[in-house]
Formats: sequence, structure tokens, C-alpha cells
Amino acid sequence: MPESHGIARDQLKAFIERLERLEEEKQTIADDIREVYGEAKSMGFDAKVLRKVVALRKLDANDRLEQEAILDTYLAALGMLPDSGEGA
Repeated sequence: MPESHGIARDQLKAFIERLERLEEEKQTIADDIREVYGEAKSMGFDAKVLRKVVALRKLDANDRLEQEAILDTYLAALGMLPDSGEGA
């Protein structure tokens, strides 16, 4: 029984160490992403819009079109589109 506890302890320690390394890498990547958005902003690009573009590019074309159609429907219902016939 003690030997199996040692194996489990070693496995647990290995998992924890891997997770810790990945968390460090995740923070480094997050810092790098923040830096790139900062560079883009300093060049005159809108970081919020860039984030939206990145999110949209992750979507399947059909999913993106569906989301855009729903957004247009909501905006039209609120009178927020130029051709919705309502004043903004």
C-alpha cells in the first residue's frame, strides 16, 4: 500500500508541476497578446474592434452570418439601422 501512495504522490506532483508550467505560459501569452493590442492601438487601430474581428474570425462562416443577421434584426427593432424606418 505505501508504494502505491508513493506512485500516486509522484503522479500528482507531476500533474501539479505541468499545470504550474502551463499557467506560467498562459500568463506569458496573455502578456504578449496585450502587448500586440497595445502596438495596434498606438498605430491608430481600435483594440475593441480588433478583438471583435478576432472573435468573428474564429466562427464558422454560417455561424457568423447567423449572428450578424440576428444583430441586424435587433438593431432594426430598436430603430438603430439607417434603413429601419425609425429615427435613431
